[in-house]
Amino acid sequence: MNTRKADVLIIGSGIAGLLAAKLLSVTKNVMLVTKGSLKNSNSILAQGGIAAAMDEHDHWKEHYSDTLTAGNYHNHVETTEILVKNAAKYIQQLIALGVPFDRNSNNELELGREGGHHRNRIVHAGGDATGNRIITQLISHVKKLVTFYENEMTFELLINNRKCVGAITKDSFGNIQFYQAEHIILATGGIGGLYSLSSNDITVTGDGIAMAYRAGASLIDLEFVQFHPTMLISQGKTYGLVSEAVRGEGARLVTNDGAYIMDNIHPLKDLAPRDIVAREIFYSLQNGNQIYLDITMIKDFKKRFPTISDMCEKNGIPIHTGRLPVAPGAHFIMGGIKTTSNGETSIPGLYAIGETAWTGVHGANRLASNSLLEGITFANRVAAHILQQSKQEQPLTVPICMNHKLTLPAKKEIKETMTKHVGIIRDKHGLQTAKKWLEEYLPSYKGNQYLDVSIEDMETVNMLTVGWLITLSALERTESRGGHYRTDYPKPNDEKWMKHYITRRRKWDESNQIKVPSAAIIH
Repeated sequence: MNTRKADVLIIGSGIAGLLAAKLLSVTKNVMLVTKGSLKNSNSILAQGGIAAAMDEHDHWKEHYSDTLTAGNYHNHVETTEILVKNAAKYIQQLIALGVPFDRNSNNELELGREGGHHRNRIVHAGGDATGNRIITQLISHVKKLVTFYENEMTFELLINNRKCVGAITKDSFGNIQFYQAEHIILATGGIGGLYSLSSNDITVTGDGIAMAYRAGASLIDLEFVQFHPTMLISQGKTYGLVSEAVRGEGARLVTNDGAYIMDNIHPLKDLAPRDIVAREIFYSLQNGNQIYLDITMIKDFKKRFPTISDMCEKNGIPIHTGRLPVAPGAHFIMGGIKTTSNGETSIPGLYAIGETAWTGVHGANRLASNSLLEGITFANRVAAHILQQSKQEQPLTVPICMNHKLTLPAKKEIKETMTKHVGIIRDKHGLQTAKKWLEEYLPSYKGNQYLDVSIEDMETVNMLTVGWLITLSALERTESRGGHYRTDYPKPNDEKWMKHYITRRRKWDESNQIKVPSAAIIH
């Protein structure tokens, strides 16, 4: 058996995975494997920046308050405080690593503003190229210190005596590779690929969440999916994200006839939390309007937003008209693999950080520019935790590859089903329709039998699995809160659901085999 051994195996190459690799590589043998290239991630696409209370008139407690408000007070308060309290420190860490954040004429960090923030506190780089600048710098560090393998999709986690001891991957040529490590970190990103319109990288299909579920890890808050209000769209096709920072600079959402759609909807108008803005755009589109971002008030738009400008020019969308056509698209999942504040999952030896993890910091709806901050924060914490652990190597158990014939739908069908029934607007009938359709295809889990299927089919299995789990949780939460909105329960029900979290996991029988398809625990 061809096995690659390391102290730490990291799966994923976004900001969380790369920074954890950099920090751990000082004293650990670290391997990093990623489904695409090192530059395939949501992090590299991030435009807006990183939220941090850096101004002398700002304070982390104000950032904390804005985060809780956006999250509909469903946030885990202890981890949310950790997130915002250390933000300024981690900005300095990135500066020390060479990240060239934008500065004003006084050499002070430029601070932008985005939806849900009551102050300018968004640190950015390259105008709207923040993620690209950070990831490029981290890759330059990691390449010197870490062994990395690109274009390998992780199929399954290896569990021995209920401890995670490794993983199995497959490359585009069909070659199977085994990895063994004391510590396995999932940093695989979110679930945007489950929907027809998405801001996410093409490789993001919920793989980490699906693998963790099959391994028996606890998952939490999967019903909360954030749709970014402003995807650049033309003729039904999306071309990428129009950063919330554009509205932070004064851009307004308007209809064909120039009516402002967010007036009288929320005190912050166009800078209201994302779930509110996305729903209002959705309703306007349903009523036959085309929605635009009016950018006429932004001076030197091309200079301030070069990434968005290039995106428009490459796709034939004129900027000189002062209007960019937009629509909501799947952007971020607030739920994920349940972890401690140190990234530990319910399975010893397995960790999760970044969007694939649930730390509770986002509540029911993530505040703008808290995503990169989350990746940085918990990459630091998981690295510090692992560096304190004593060595306890576990034997690697090799699974028997079982032949398994799968009957699977096209990915497009999954996207259409999720968008129609488990999207921005939900109800019982639609959710039950989606559940029934997904269960027609969802394979039963019998072991590591998927080793003989293609990468394309494995992605489809993961999409079906995560789509089903999101749907089940959305059915159970009989209220509307943040990114979860049901027309049959259009208001929050604080008495029943405030700080009540839906956890999903598989159970184990005495022979150490997973046998129960899904269990919901509400606590």
